[in-house]
Amino acid sequence: MLYPNLTSKRIILASKSPRRLELVRGLELEPEVHVRDVDESYPKSVAGAAVAEYVTLAKASAFSDILGENDVIITGDTVVLLGEEVLEKPANIEEAKAMLKKLSGQTHLVASGVAVTILKKGKPHTICKVDTCKVTFEELTDEIISHYIKKYRPFDKAGSYGVQDLLGFIGVRSINGSFYTVMGLPVHLLHKMLQQV
Repeated sequence: MLYPNLTSKRIILASKSPRRLELVRGLELEPEVHVRDVDESYPKSVAGAAVAEYVTLAKASAFSDILGENDVIITGDTVVLLGEEVLEKPANIEEAKAMLKKLSGQTHLVASGVAVTILKKGKPHTICKVDTCKVTFEELTDEIISHYIKKYRPFDKAGSYGVQDLLGFIGVRSINGSFYTVMGLPVHLLHKMLQQV
């Protein structure tokens, strides 16, 4: 067993992302999935990769009320950064097109946060880490962008794309860092965090 320290624990993935569920299962865990709406806004004083950390911690805090003695809650958040601009989830087709046009032919940074929360002396105790990865896109034609948005509907994805689907296949020229961080969860960090629970 990969995590003998977790045999008596209930693993809770507090995320609606099917990609995060897939990645946690990749660590040979079968988590319970809990979903609720969490405010993902952040103050203007928070910028860059710190946005992913801030929102990841906000999600952890939002689920602390369900935390039991034998529970381990996993939360995460991903943001795409083009220079100083944070590209979040697009609200509509127009926003998705605008984001992908900005990313076309450019190098951007993907920051993914992951947090593990347990009860320690009766109080929630959270460890949070952030990993970053540089991604360089090919030039994307208007036709490819329109086709991608119409067929893949990337409205639940930061930056309007998934590295594990069509745009990752044809649009990503290079990745400097962890593929899984771009996908939405730095599993190499999560693995170490779970070993320490």
